[in-house]
Amino acid sequence: MNNHPQSQPAAAAVPPHWQAQVALLLTGQALSLIGSSIVQYAVFWYLVMRTDSGITMTVAMLCACVPQAIVSLFGGAWADRWNKKALIILPDALIAAVTVVLSIAIAHNLADLMLFFVVLAIRSAGGGAQTPAVQSFIPQITPEHALLRVNSINGTIQSVNLIAAPAVAAVLVNLLPLWAILYVDVTTAVIGVAFVALIRVRRARAAAAQAPSASVFDDMRTGLRYAWQYPRIRSVLVAYAIVCFINIAPMNLTLILMNRGFDGQQLNLGFTVLSTAADKLAANEMAWSVGMVIGGALLAAFGARIFHDNMALLACAFIGMGVCTAGLGLSPTLLVYLCVDFLVGLCTSLGSSPTFTLLQHESTPEMRGRVFGLLTTFSGFGTPLGMLVFGPLADVIDVRVIFVVGGVLTVPFGIWLLRVDRRH
Repeated sequence: MNNHPQSQPAAAAVPPHWQAQVALLLTGQALSLIGSSIVQYAVFWYLVMRTDSGITMTVAMLCACVPQAIVSLFGGAWADRWNKKALIILPDALIAAVTVVLSIAIAHNLADLMLFFVVLAIRSAGGGAQTPAVQSFIPQITPEHALLRVNSINGTIQSVNLIAAPAVAAVLVNLLPLWAILYVDVTTAVIGVAFVALIRVRRARAAAAQAPSASVFDDMRTGLRYAWQYPRIRSVLVAYAIVCFINIAPMNLTLILMNRGFDGQQLNLGFTVLSTAADKLAANEMAWSVGMVIGGALLAAFGARIFHDNMALLACAFIGMGVCTAGLGLSPTLLVYLCVDFLVGLCTSLGSSPTFTLLQHESTPEMRGRVFGLLTTFSGFGTPLGMLVFGPLADVIDVRVIFVVGGVLTVPFGIWLLRVDRRH
């Protein structure tokens, strides 16, 4: 058995003006992402203010996460079988349509909680169809030598969104009713669809197209067997899923850690004083997001020149995430916590882009959609499952212990990936 799939040369299928094509894709996705994120924040804040219910927020979170994880299994097979551009455009159009329905219902006082849950679930399902298509479409319009840079730019855009979206949403919530804010997502989705529609690329002939009798379920089983056949692909998928469970999920408990660990502490940063819980939470989000942005920018600028082994970079990022996550639980002061939180964001960013680049490089073009569908599904289930375990556990034991244990358990998976990299 070969340890590496025989990939087709990426450059052969890449259009001559690939920079313009990539710019259209990333710009369209960036606009769609910022609009969706702004609306997502606004909807969740509205539900909090309307219900003040933990159960409501739990159901809303599950509706926003689980459908994407489930649909991604099918989305990966669809991306290999059908037109990737259509799979990028159609979910945005569907999401825009249901968002208009929700807006009209809110404006006429007809929106109950069930409608919010249904719309959140449809939006999540749209992401499950779109995400594998985007990740498998990037290598189709990008030469192999530029994959890490393009993925890093894409990751940086997503990191900037983590900073910009909540700030813009906070302003809009204070100025406009929710039904009007929803049209921000509709507008950005329409613009994003137009940008992607302008991309002109020869459609690759997929293996699925040569065997039309195969069902989508057959494609899914084929994708799973394919991923498990190659140690590098298999190990990345497994490690990524487990790290999402033991490391990414506890990061959703940072609010509890801040409230319990640094209650009463103030931090004078010179330009502002962090004194209230809201100040500290905002600083927590900002420190992590700035780390993500800087990590993505560094990879975009220097990654391809400095890092030639994506598996080793991913392994080191996992080790760094583990050490820094444990450091969050051990931080004695708020200033130390925020510095470590910045490093967590930096390490997280250094791990994301190499994951996408490695899987794009290791998998053959006709299987990329299914590989990324598996990645989205594994990570999509890992985080909510982790929350179901660690959320209730935080009310039983010291939340600091969860961060320390989660961080310590992450390190071995980075070491494991280093060993897989050396063997294969």
